[in-house]
Amino acid sequence: MHISEFQKLISEKYERRDRDRGIPATFMWFVEEVGELATALASQDQKNRTEEFADVFAWLCTLANISDVDLEKACAKYTGKGVSGFKPK
Repeated sequence: MHISEFQKLISEKYERRDRDRGIPATFMWFVEEVGELATALASQDQKNRTEEFADVFAWLCTLANISDVDLEKACAKYTGKGVSGFKPK
């Protein structure tokens, strides 16, 4: 699955509700998920780590959707032509 496909799936399921919640409140949900990922990374529970990575990515897609950002296009700064080594400034 491409990033854009996953972002679209998240949009279809959640975007209407997420836009109603707004960016600041949605960002707080995202931060909470990042905190859960931090806790999972400190544990030895690989299943939980995997779940938390998925949650963080889903909430990142939600934030991108309600901010009108195409994540796959945004990632081109890391994958575009002429990019080698560190990302361009």
